[in-house]
Amino acid sequence: MTVAAPLSAKSEWRSHFTLPISAMFGYSVSVIHIYGINPYIIPVTTEFGWTRGQFTGAFTFAILVQALLAVPVGMLVDRFGSRKLGLFGVAVACVAFAFMSLSSGDLTNWYLMWGIMTLAALPVQATVWTSAVATRFTASRGMAFAITLCGASIAQFAFPPLATKLIGAYGWRTAFVWHGMIWLAIVLPMVFLFFRGARDAKAVAAAGEPEAAVLGGMRFAEGLRSSIYVRLMLASLFFTFTVVALNFQFMLILAGWGMVAIDAAWLASLIGLSSIAGRLGTGYLIDRFRASHVGALVFLLPVIAVLLLLYGQGSVAAPAAIAIMLGMTLGAEVDVIVYLTTRFFGLASFGALYGGLLTALSIGTATGPLAASMIYDATGSYDRFFILAIAMLLLSSLCLFTLPKPPKLKEQGHV
Repeated sequence: MTVAAPLSAKSEWRSHFTLPISAMFGYSVSVIHIYGINPYIIPVTTEFGWTRGQFTGAFTFAILVQALLAVPVGMLVDRFGSRKLGLFGVAVACVAFAFMSLSSGDLTNWYLMWGIMTLAALPVQATVWTSAVATRFTASRGMAFAITLCGASIAQFAFPPLATKLIGAYGWRTAFVWHGMIWLAIVLPMVFLFFRGARDAKAVAAAGEPEAAVLGGMRFAEGLRSSIYVRLMLASLFFTFTVVALNFQFMLILAGWGMVAIDAAWLASLIGLSSIAGRLGTGYLIDRFRASHVGALVFLLPVIAVLLLLYGQGSVAAPAAIAIMLGMTLGAEVDVIVYLTTRFFGLASFGALYGGLLTALSIGTATGPLAASMIYDATGSYDRFFILAIAMLLLSSLCLFTLPKPPKLKEQGHV
């Protein structure tokens, strides 16, 4: 069996530059129900007479269901490759979002709509897109992952104004339909034309590659027994619990400082823009320096934001500095964790192993905002959550900083 020599970073990009870009748009669909739902809150709750808690309770439900099913989806990626799942997932997720227009005003029906949306979003979770990119990029894997995962940043930037304009023009029901169909028309052709990893059967056959060549690394059960895996899982849980909660509560915190809503909204949009720079910067650094140490430093950056939240009220510059700091780190945790997963465990069971870590990321995402809200409801202040946040950020950074150097793994399928 003849195995091609590994490519340089420049050669990887010259051969496969369309893959991370198409994966980026594909990944944006995975958060259509997360970053695209906020503009619908007021019109839906107004029409149905719901509280915001009743509306958003379905969000927590959806994220927890996705967390429970992340490992099985990862196993499907390992078994069947990314392309089939990605194409199917883009179509059904966009259609499921459009079906939200059929909500009747009954809460059971609302949770049913969210249940369908949750299941439809499973084939477009991060594992699908990063798994394919990992098979094509080794020398420049960090930057390739960063571009792929910028899909969430694009969604966070694009979906709110798109939905707001559609709601204003057609009402929320028609807006749901157009929102889903517009994004389907943009993303599906890109994924169909350009999204092929080395393990996808047609790509393998076309390149004359043996499919087994990309399967170096640990198997699922072996990885689960590793203390490194446990540390990655704890780092994922602690970081997302904290940073997602801070992002979720950001506008409410600024309102408590006396800031008007429109100014708080512009500052919140700054988080989305800053996250693009944060992802690309993190991707650049982890390709050139020890990724666990880069991650440990990145995970400490929000501590500065939390200190500003504790002591910066009254400062003119503090809100913008907090937004930029949160944006620079929001999403960077996914870049770091997915990169370290490939370096420590290889690609043989990457989908299943990263699925387990995605479970931890999702649990943190679902529970952090709830914990912050409960602390505020009980005390009338977020200060206790801020102190908890500092402790969790320090622990997450320590989990990464204590990781050993990754082993040298043979990965030969990126041709």
